[in-house]
Amino acid sequence: MFLFTVSKPRLRQAGALALCAVCLAGSVSAAVHFAAGSVPAQATATPAAGTAIATTQDIATYFAGFGFEVDLSSAAVDEVKVPRQWDDSFAAFNQVLGESGLSLADYKGKTVEKWTALCPALSDGETDTYCVLLVFKTRPVGAYLLEKPSGAVTGLVSAAEARATAAEAEAAAETAATLDESVFPTE
Repeated sequence: MFLFTVSKPRLRQAGALALCAVCLAGSVSAAVHFAAGSVPAQATATPAAGTAIATTQDIATYFAGFGFEVDLSSAAVDEVKVPRQWDDSFAAFNQVLGESGLSLADYKGKTVEKWTALCPALSDGETDTYCVLLVFKTRPVGAYLLEKPSGAVTGLVSAAEARATAAEAEAAAETAATLDESVFPTE
């Protein structure tokens, strides 16, 4: 049998501790309730690091995490070898890949799969933009946008930010274009 003696100061401390625990639990549940529909910006900007890529549907899911829709009927896969020795241009290319949190530094001299899929939203009649994903043993190791026929390479994050900025500017212009009829006198 155990006997606990609780003095008045200990009882006050226990009560204060219980009150703090209840307040903390209430704030956490309120935060979960009010944030139920929101998604953090970083969660939509970067797909999970442990994503396995085995099919074209996995590629579509990966690029959807960055806000790009791809045409799966145009998807193609090739094998390419990452060079052992990097020149300045390939080091700059690796920096573009670094925007999406990926790097080819650990894959020098290895063969990777290069998955490409057309991004219809970024393509127009003159240029086609392709979402490119480099995969090593079902693990994404590089991702970028390739514009053809120019061959320009763009990082996923900077392209997504540019699209968001353009959409905001378009929405602002559309809002400014609509006139408030209440300021005009009616006859």
